[in-house]
Amino acid sequence: MAFTKTTEQSSKYEHLEQMSIADLLTNMNNEDKTVPLAVEKALPQIEALVTQIVSKMKDGGRLFYIGAGTSGRLGIVDASECPPTFGVAFDRVIGLIAGGDTAIRKAVEFAEDDLEQAWKDLQEWDINPKDVVIGIAASGTTPYVLGGLNKCNELGIITGGITCNAGSPLAQTAQFPIEVVVGPEFVTGSSRMKAGTAQKLVLNMISTTTMIQLGHVKGNKMVDMQLSNVKLIDRGVRMIMSEIPVSYEDAEHLLKTHGSVRKAVEAFKIN
Repeated sequence: MAFTKTTEQSSKYEHLEQMSIADLLTNMNNEDKTVPLAVEKALPQIEALVTQIVSKMKDGGRLFYIGAGTSGRLGIVDASECPPTFGVAFDRVIGLIAGGDTAIRKAVEFAEDDLEQAWKDLQEWDINPKDVVIGIAASGTTPYVLGGLNKCNELGIITGGITCNAGSPLAQTAQFPIEVVVGPEFVTGSSRMKAGTAQKLVLNMISTTTMIQLGHVKGNKMVDMQLSNVKLIDRGVRMIMSEIPVSYEDAEHLLKTHGSVRKAVEAFKIN
C-alpha cells in the first residue's frame, strides 16, 4: 500500500538560517502546539493498545519497546523510568534499541536496517505470548522494527506500533497501531522534533495508564516509588503524612523501616 511520509515533506518554513533567534523559537513553538491535538486524534488507538497491555501484564506478562535512533531512545527512557516511578522490577518494561546500548549515546551505522536483529534481541529476554511488543518508528518503515513485529505476529505475541505517518508499513504490521500524524517537521525530515515529542507523549500515556491500572498509584500519588534520593524520601514522607496522622519524624521512620509509602501506611493502619 502506497503512503506518504509527511514527516519528511518540506515544511512551510524556508531559509531558516536567515531567521532571528526569536523567530526560530517562536516558529518551533507554534509547530509544537499542534502535537497534543494530533495525539488527541489517536486516543482510541492508544486505548485499544493499553487495554491489551494491562490484561497481559496482570497475567504476568511484560511490555517491550523496540526502535532505532530517537524512537529507540525514547522507548528506553520510558522503560527506565518505570522502576523508580512505580516500584516495578526492571524487567517488567524493557526498551531495546537497534545497535544495542552503544546506540543510546552514539549512532550505530546501518543497525536499523537489519530485519532480523530485533527478534534476536527479544529472544535474549525469552519473549513469549504473555508479553506485548510495541514498535516505535516515526517514519513507520524501519526494518529493525518491522522485522521484530512480523516475527512476533507469527508467534502469537501481541504487537503495537507508534508512528507519525498514516498508512505506513508499521501501521499495517502492528495489530494495534497508533498513528499520530504531526505533518512536516520545522527542519525537514528531523523526526526528533514534532514526531519525537508525539512519541514521548504517547509513551507517557501508555506506561502511566498501565501502571495506574496495575495498582501502582493511589489517589494521585506514586506510593510504590523507589526511594533513590533525598528528594524522593522527603516526598514519600509528606505522602505518608497526608494519609495518616503522624509527625514528619515518625513518617520518615515508617518510610525507612518499610521501604515504600504504601507499606508504611499499611503497617501503621494494622498497628
